[in-house]
Amino acid sequence: MEEHFLYLTTIGRKTGLPRQIEIWFVEHLGRYYMVSEGREQANWVKNLQQAPRVHFSVGTPSHTEAAVPTTPALGRVVAAERETALATQIRALMDRKYGWSEGLIVELSPVSTHDG
Repeated sequence: MEEHFLYLTTIGRKTGLPRQIEIWFVEHLGRYYMVSEGREQANWVKNLQQAPRVHFSVGTPSHTEAAVPTTPALGRVVAAERETALATQIRALMDRKYGWSEGLIVELSPVSTHDG
């Protein structure tokens, strides 16, 4: 069975063009979390901070929407020093799933296309 990844599409802060990455993730209480090893210096984090409305899917390299179809979401950086309980939970989930959790935690909250 192929491993599932999260496919995150941000809008490039310089180009305005869609930029997609494949990244490890965990799901917790209906939200999706990734950890940026490059912390705030990662281009995808910079893009998300400038334009928090993103899209994501969950799947395999051969079928990127196998588990979760493309979904609109709002992204944000988790302030680990203020959200210690959440950060601790996410790090524990990442450690259990991948044996790794070092970096900046980013949260995706799916939004309904019917909102507003």
